[in-house]
Amino acid sequence: MSTPTRNYGVKLIRGPFVRLEPHAEHCANERELVDWVAALRRRDPGVRLAADLFSGAGGMSLGLEQAGFRVVFSADHDPEAVETHAHHFGGMSVDWDLADADAVERVAATLRAVGVELLAGGPPCQPFSKAGRSKIRDRVRRGLRDPHDQRRDLWRSYLEVVRLAEPKAVIMENVPDMALDREMFIFRSIVEELEQLGYSVEGRVLDCRAYGIPQFRQRLIIVALRNGHVFEWPAVAEQTVNVWNAIGDLPEVEGGWRPAGGADGWADYAGPVTEYQRLMRQGILGAESARLYDHITRPVREDDAIAFEHMDHETRYSELPESAQRYRTDIFHDKYKRLDENHFSRTITAHIAKDGYWYIHPRQGRTITIREAARLQSFPDWFRFAGPPSAAFRQIGNAVPPLLAKQLGECLAVQLAKPVVTPSSSRQIGRTLAMWFAERERLAMPWLKARTTWQVVVAETLLDRLPTLSAQLVWPSLSSWATPEAALAGAEELREVAAWVGRDDRVDRLLRTAARMVSEGETQPAQLASSPADDASSGADLGPDEGAEEAPAADRPGHHAETAASVPRTVLDLALLVVPSASGDGEEPVIAGRGLLRLARRFFGDEQILDRQNRLTDGRIAVARLIGGADSAREAHLGLIELATSLCTTGTPACGECPLRRSCVEGSSAP
Repeated sequence: MSTPTRNYGVKLIRGPFVRLEPHAEHCANERELVDWVAALRRRDPGVRLAADLFSGAGGMSLGLEQAGFRVVFSADHDPEAVETHAHHFGGMSVDWDLADADAVERVAATLRAVGVELLAGGPPCQPFSKAGRSKIRDRVRRGLRDPHDQRRDLWRSYLEVVRLAEPKAVIMENVPDMALDREMFIFRSIVEELEQLGYSVEGRVLDCRAYGIPQFRQRLIIVALRNGHVFEWPAVAEQTVNVWNAIGDLPEVEGGWRPAGGADGWADYAGPVTEYQRLMRQGILGAESARLYDHITRPVREDDAIAFEHMDHETRYSELPESAQRYRTDIFHDKYKRLDENHFSRTITAHIAKDGYWYIHPRQGRTITIREAARLQSFPDWFRFAGPPSAAFRQIGNAVPPLLAKQLGECLAVQLAKPVVTPSSSRQIGRTLAMWFAERERLAMPWLKARTTWQVVVAETLLDRLPTLSAQLVWPSLSSWATPEAALAGAEELREVAAWVGRDDRVDRLLRTAARMVSEGETQPAQLASSPADDASSGADLGPDEGAEEAPAADRPGHHAETAASVPRTVLDLALLVVPSASGDGEEPVIAGRGLLRLARRFFGDEQILDRQNRLTDGRIAVARLIGGADSAREAHLGLIELATSLCTTGTPACGECPLRRSCVEGSSAP
């Protein structure tokens, strides 16, 4: 007997399609904007003007206005987002493509004409090929700017607006991955260019949960200030907000429910209960206080309803009964996710516009509504989104949480009014390190001036974690094996030298690597690198594990997993730094071991750098800021490694001999 086919489809329910009228103070062109801003200044001579590029619906703009700035110009290339922004904010909201050189120059001229003080924005940052990175790095180091063309990356368009408009303050926002690749290339380039333009620059990965937003959402924030001002980050919130704190007051609705009245319809609302809910209802008065707009979501398929019934917040899709699955569990093992009402929401992304399966309501058998998604992003309930529901979800997912932007704006407003100081730039610090390294004759890690990558591999395999004096004594003998062929030919002598320092047990592994390189015709170890999964350090924590007993030179780059015939990623990264490729287009990976993180913590006076959760984010960003992105970055990085190994050690550092003492928070106060 055949099994009847079940039809799990649901009737498509469209809309409502929200149309929003422009703000009462909307300006249609630059002439109107100049006149309107002049009137603003007459009413309030101290008004601080801001602009928001890649603005989306206006999450950043809303937060900045709540902090006291007046956003008078915005640009985005999403028509519905521009409509949303134009409804909520005065001034110009334009649909311009900032990949277009003419648009870039027009934006900059407009910002100059009205005297914008703060430029904010989150330009998309696309990855680069090695050749592309090499070309851009060369132009940055020589102080050249790229010629305008349609293919330029949008973060460079953003920096061009900064160069031409010269605002006092700049905020750049993006996903952490933009900065945390092996080279941290885009981040270092942005810092370098901003410093060349006269800005002091700070960068940090902020976790929105720590700032009163009920969502796990990490964002890289770069803040740049002109004229010697230095940015101080907002303090974390005293209390966190969970999902139910944020949306527990919203009325129950069925999936696919639509209010009478279309876009003007509403759900009945009883009132807020928690402090966060009251914040989201602030400013809603009179009859509107009993109304809730945009509390709609997708219809629920019959089979999805069954699946939702079997789920709590810990259930994976692959754990559902087979009868409740309609996707392959080997690919979509985490396809559905019910939110945990007592915890934070997972990151709201633009993908929610396509499906909401990662955002199933914590108690009801449906995905979350537009209003619930907006609440989890900290948009107040009076904020509406233009277009169909899919466009509203997309705008919410792409937005900067207004509550985070507000706190950044408040810090900026305070610090722009503070007395000016003169911080050291990444370029100055990097050049100081590079010069110190070039002049230093007796290195704690002599192989930092090796001639071949194989010499680095040999030294890191046989000398890592040795006392400095032992490593210095053995290095001249080891350096004679400059190639894999030489190591194989002199295997017995190599074993004898390694025995002097008790490392003869590592020689077999080294010889296996050499044999593999020779047999495969490799002259560089790059192709033999172990994967991050095989190498616990992964170029991120090159010091000893927490709780391990440290050897005298434990902080040198060398703590790595032992693999059969491969080069650990940490060793490869160091080799790429020590011996650049002959073509000049090799990688410059950012190495951030415990010794370097300790040095960065002392330099910046920021304990957060050494926090276990922040080492791969704020820790690496701090190291990148110390080495900079100028022509001396490679030598500066090697100098930083040597400094952490020789002077800035555990216990009492030799601050009196440190080349960075005057700029270092701890070193400048040392006796």
